[in-house]
Amino acid sequence: MNSSLDALPKIGAPATRALTGAGYLTLRDLAGVPRAELAALHGVGPRALGILQSALEQHDLSLG
Repeated sequence: MNSSLDALPKIGAPATRALTGAGYLTLRDLAGVPRAELAALHGVGPRALGILQSALEQHDLSLG
């Protein structure tokens, strides 16, 4: 059951720390979360948001 939804994609250390610090430990946790909420986290920029959105779309999911 080791799915790519059970981990975060490679988005860089600052963004990964920001997401895990906010309680987002897996890609699945991010489905439906508003982009603006994630963008407000220190270290999460447009590049990381794009990678996260692309990864979610591979599972027919999306950011909010």
